[in-house]
Parts: sequence; C-alpha cells; structure tokens
Amino acid sequence: MSRYGKIDFHMHSAVSDGTDSPEEILYNVKNSGISFFSLTDHDATKGCEIIRSVLEKSETYSDLTFITGVEFSCKDEMGKYHILGYGYNPESKAILDVIEKGHTYRMNKVRARLDFIEKEYGFSFPQEEIDNILAMDNPGKPHISNLMIKYGYAKTIGQAIKDYIDKIHFKNAYIRPEEAICGICGAGGIPVLAHPFFGSGGELIIGKEMEERLMRLIEFGVQGVEAFYSGFSPKQINEMLAMADRYNLYVTAGSDYHGKNKLIELGDTGMDTNEQAPNGLKRFISTLKMKQAK
Repeated sequence: MSRYGKIDFHMHSAVSDGTDSPEEILYNVKNSGISFFSLTDHDATKGCEIIRSVLEKSETYSDLTFITGVEFSCKDEMGKYHILGYGYNPESKAILDVIEKGHTYRMNKVRARLDFIEKEYGFSFPQEEIDNILAMDNPGKPHISNLMIKYGYAKTIGQAIKDYIDKIHFKNAYIRPEEAICGICGAGGIPVLAHPFFGSGGELIIGKEMEERLMRLIEFGVQGVEAFYSGFSPKQINEMLAMADRYNLYVTAGSDYHGKNKLIELGDTGMDTNEQAPNGLKRFISTLKMKQAK
C-alpha cells in the first residue's frame, strides 16, 4: 500500500451530514497524512466543487490527489443500499438529475421527521431553528438529533435517531439503486456499493443474502465494493475481498468520516498503510488516476 500512501475514499462535509466545511476537510485530510481521497457527500457535488476550487488556487495541498465523489441512499424490494460514485463528470445531466431527486426526497423527509417528533412526542423547536435546518444544503438525521440534544429531548445522536427519529418510516422516498448506478455511469463515473454488510441502521447483511444483493447490483452495473471500512471486522474485510475477486470488482477503502457527528477518524479504513493492496484496489486507483490525467 505504501506506493499509494494513506487513502480514504469515503467522508462527509457540512454540505451533507458532516460537521467539517469542505475547506476544513482539506486541512484535516492533509494533517491526517492522507494523500489520495474523495469527498462523498449525500446527494451533493457542492463540497467537491469547493475542494477543486481550493486545490486549483493553492499550492498548500499540491501533494494531495482528490477524486470527485458522491453517496446516494437507495432502497428497493430487497432493502436499503448506499451507492458511492467516483470520478464522474459533475456537470453531467445524468448525475445531476439523480442528485436533484435525492435532494428532494431528503428535504421532504426532514420536514416529515420534524412534524412526526412534534406530533408523536411533543418535541417542538423555535421556528428560527427549523428554518436554519431547512436552509442547509442537505440536512439529515444528525441535524435533527443535534437540535433535540440542544433542547434536552435526547442525550446523544444515537439515542435521538434510534428512539425517536427512526420511528417514522418511508416506503417510497428513496432513489432506487439502479437509478443511482445509471446516473453515475451516465456521468462517466464508477458506482461502488458502500459498507456492503450494513443496510439500514443496525441491520447486518451476511451470507447468501449479501451475495444475492451484490449479484443484483452487478446486473444494474455496480463496479466495486467498499471492502475496507471503519466498521468492518477483519473477517468481514476478508469475506468482501473474496467476493470482489469472485466477481472481478473494484475494491475501495473508506472511513465514513462525519466530523463530530460520528466517532470515526479520517483514514480509519481498517487497512494498514503498509499492507499489500489487493488487485481490486490497485485497479480502482489506476482507473482513478487515468481519469485524473484526462
């Protein structure tokens, strides 16, 4: 792995549900010793555009390699998936249409969740606080959770989500995985299944079900799996690497960093920087570098 340096292809800024601004992400990435990374905000390219702008103007980060990223929350008859997209053209209508659809779903769910916890539990907030959340680029569960903590309705983000926010369910307010994959591919990007063993909340997907889901996504055009992930055990990493080899998939490595909203550090991908990179990761990085060179 040493020839690539430290990598992290899964992180979030304040443009979605992280707490670091894109500029702070850059600063923290450099200070973490990461040399190759991607920002994968939910339903948004704004953070990537900001980072690209800073990189073009500043020599401070000349030793960093950045690749455009995005993450979509998806759902179909088999359950929930998170699909990552890398190296796409951020100006392509193919991906912008999916981003707009995902953003619309996201905003509708935020409003519905705020209404639900007020009607169900009596949790009310000043209108100014609600307006501030709705004015954010891509607000989500952590933003509502932090508001609940501020007004004494919950003690932690995890408690707020588990005990209250997740009690409301949405049947059709999600992008389908084939839509996300098609949008990413249509924009010249690489679609990757994020943290494959983890579905919705604490759901664990293993064995035959995991493989069936993956085969379904491969039919849709998914090209890789996030085999190295901050929440995976060594056994899970090895199982996903074997699956990637079996289906000739790219391999990626990501921390899923969210700043103060999650107890995860940048670069915590479960992969030792001195570890020999598997072939799927080598191919993924090689493809990204070719995209960068164009």
